[in-house]
Amino acid sequence: MRKVDEGFVLWQGHRTYYRSVGEGDVSKAPLLLLHGGPGSTHNYFEVLDKLADSGRRIVSYDQIGCGNSFVDGCHELWCLETWLEELEAVRSQLGLTRLHVLGQSWGGMLIIAWLVDRKPQGVCSAILSSTLSSSRLWSKEQHRLISFMPMDEQEAIARAERTGNYDEAYQRANDHYTLLHACSPAGPDSPECLRRKKRFGTESYVDAWGPNEYTPTGTLRDFDYTDRLGAISQPCLIVSGTNDECTPLVAKTMADRIPTCRWELLDGARHMTFVDQTDNYCQMLDKWLKEHDC
Repeated sequence: MRKVDEGFVLWQGHRTYYRSVGEGDVSKAPLLLLHGGPGSTHNYFEVLDKLADSGRRIVSYDQIGCGNSFVDGCHELWCLETWLEELEAVRSQLGLTRLHVLGQSWGGMLIIAWLVDRKPQGVCSAILSSTLSSSRLWSKEQHRLISFMPMDEQEAIARAERTGNYDEAYQRANDHYTLLHACSPAGPDSPECLRRKKRFGTESYVDAWGPNEYTPTGTLRDFDYTDRLGAISQPCLIVSGTNDECTPLVAKTMADRIPTCRWELLDGARHMTFVDQTDNYCQMLDKWLKEHDC
């Protein structure tokens, strides 16, 4: 039975839920996980709990605005600076003086901004999983993926973007897009953490990103660190799937600019690569963490 500790980090009048797995071998730097969204919750990261079996502490948290850290009616919160402050509070209060960080999707964007803007010390490595350095490039690539979908679905999505009316035809098309490039609906055989009901941060997602994955209209719409990736001094592992929303172009754009970087492209995987290929992902990640402990 793996040891699991749960609690809350208090910062600037807010409460952020965290979950820590494993005893924590002091010779191994902990791994801090940053989920996507914004608003997606830590739940899906529980498929990575097995990484704690080697003695490494695995820490995840629900970012403010979702899950056990849910708040709404706080539109002024939903910007990059809020989540950067939260990240630093989590790190400080949990005593993660040296650590690896892994961010999936929006979580990877947060890591990129943190490494470039805050230049934190004690970060052994960063894993950028199915993420992006430019919202504009991301949107362009999602619309390219949409161009391969059936024409009626393309038209439904275009009409919704044009009018702001996200009708049933749009919902069906968006569900198909999600199935193709993000994930499958959780079924009876899915891990419990994927079937568990979660409190999605709709307000934080819409305010910070937009109405869907391919239309960034929120406070992150101009997010672009591509030309600043050379400032990242930590070794980085980029992970993406061939069927991912993080297309090979998006991943290569980052891999070409981060000075110390390796890119792993997982054949057949979608946006939740660690769910589509959990065992493969964990083996790859365990090896990387051992190679880059500090």
